[in-house]
Amino acid sequence: MKRRHLLQAASAAVALPGLAFGQSFPSRPIRYIVPVAAGGGNDMIARVVTERWGALLGQQFVVENLGGGGGVIASQTTARAAPDGYTLMQGYVATHGTTPATRRIPYDAVKHFTPIGMIGATPNVLVVNASLPVQTIKEFIDYLKRNPAKLSYGSAGAGSLTHLTMELLKQETGTFAVHVPYRGIAPAITDLLGGQTQAMFPGLAAALPHLRSGRMRALAVTGKARSPQLKDVPTMDEVGFKGFDAMQWYGSVGPAGITPDVVKRLNETQVAVLKSPDLADKLAAEAVEPWPMTPEQFGDYIRADIERWTALAKARNIRLEE
Repeated sequence: MKRRHLLQAASAAVALPGLAFGQSFPSRPIRYIVPVAAGGGNDMIARVVTERWGALLGQQFVVENLGGGGGVIASQTTARAAPDGYTLMQGYVATHGTTPATRRIPYDAVKHFTPIGMIGATPNVLVVNASLPVQTIKEFIDYLKRNPAKLSYGSAGAGSLTHLTMELLKQETGTFAVHVPYRGIAPAITDLLGGQTQAMFPGLAAALPHLRSGRMRALAVTGKARSPQLKDVPTMDEVGFKGFDAMQWYGSVGPAGITPDVVKRLNETQVAVLKSPDLADKLAAEAVEPWPMTPEQFGDYIRADIERWTALAKARNIRLEE
């Protein structure tokens, strides 16, 4: 990171009210657990943010990739850590949203964690194979109704956001399409492009290269505002689906019981990082927009997301085994 950006971010942090709390923290490096293998978008976001965050705090973040169990291993490790602020985790929509809603897990995504702050989010985008004769979401829904059970949609796996978002659309419209779960988003996209499936609700970053090549077509995006990277594609809200604001989000959490002064220092420095000049450009590689929140706002967001997907899972009878 260029020195001037560090200085700008540091100046913003100094100006923040209340930053004197917890000034003795941190006095040693902070362990930052990422619940996926190294190399993907989740990992990239963690490394970009913590590099800058550590510079503000004056201590290095040590990023530790702890994949396995759909984020359960990382979540358990974090929940069991000492609540001193020296072990944090990058929670995201799976660990603190869809997984608690669809599986029995050995941790409570609300009670066992301290929310630090939201980092950012990216929308999901309803896409179809370019050969499907639909140009709008209305035409897509009409096509589904005229061809019951003839279409299939792929997902990154049962219980994933890509699965639940399409199930939400089916519930809202009274339509049916066969779900084809894959082991990750890449093979799901491969089969969509090949015509083995016809539709999907992937995250925007995964879809963008294929939208630009013309091999898949975007019909609508989730979220409350249009994506800067797909300015001509309407939101689900714009086309009549109110409250359809499911997002692929990322944030920082720690074990339950971190003291308020340490939480305040962590949150306010993280917010300063999210407002630093070059961060938006860095996160744009994953189509993620910085989305700073207070710890209270982030905690409310997590609870609401779990409640949303739990209600849908019950309504659609989606309950997965370990």
